[in-house]
Amino acid sequence: MSRNKKNNSIIIFRDKQVRRHWDEKKELWYFSVVDVIEILTDATVPKRYWSDLKIKLKKEGGKVYEKIVQLKLIAKDGKKYSTDVADTENLLRLVQSVPSPKAEPFKLWLAKVGYERIEETEDPELAFERAMRTYLKKGYSRGWINQRLKSIDIRKDLTDEWDERDVKEGIEFAILTDEITKAWSGQSVKSYKKLKSLKKQNLRDNMTNLELVLNMLAEVTTTEISKTKKPKSFSENKKVAREGGETAGKARKDIKKKTSRRVVSSKNARYLQNKKRKKLK
Repeated sequence: MSRNKKNNSIIIFRDKQVRRHWDEKKELWYFSVVDVIEILTDATVPKRYWSDLKIKLKKEGGKVYEKIVQLKLIAKDGKKYSTDVADTENLLRLVQSVPSPKAEPFKLWLAKVGYERIEETEDPELAFERAMRTYLKKGYSRGWINQRLKSIDIRKDLTDEWDERDVKEGIEFAILTDEITKAWSGQSVKSYKKLKSLKKQNLRDNMTNLELVLNMLAEVTTTEISKTKKPKSFSENKKVAREGGETAGKARKDIKKKTSRRVVSSKNARYLQNKKRKKLK
């Protein structure tokens, strides 16, 4: 699969095009279902195949059908037409409903991922081992990886504390994370990702060592303040999140003052991975 510089363009999969659209607000990629169906089935009329599959999914009462949306995508004639699209999660679920030999590798991969997640639930250490291997394959240095794995541990402590305070996972976690990030970095999560030219990528995977350390300081401080103050409402949790972030924010400003260099940077994973390659040469 190859990357394309345009947000709303195509990706190439097995020499065939898949049209896609990036939703800036939801931070989700949407892919043309018909294009994927054509690749997986070699159907001469993929639209008809998809139409029949939709009827089948609707009869079976599957929720995948309900989550298909329509967006205007450019067709081969250069004009835009309303096209059925699905985000990554629902596209993978859809693949499981396609009875085709070409879909089998995807189904096997999904089964493998599911099995690994069950293993990790029983033995959390496996998750760290797999993460280490994955980051090494991507080209990160061992020093950076150790920091990143520690940040995962600290983040887990924080989310456990939020659970204890009845903070809802999802939107409320995201709001509190944004409060912490703004307080220490001066950037919202969205603007921080924009600075680093990111879309769906994980922000922490694109932080330098110093950024990671300050983010960890902000989150561990938030956890400790929360344990001490025991906030009872969401607004109180927001206040604690800001206080935790501000502690790291003061450290960031102090570092900047003493080094005359910005801590929050546009450097992303590509820079971090290239840095390791240069050291190996």
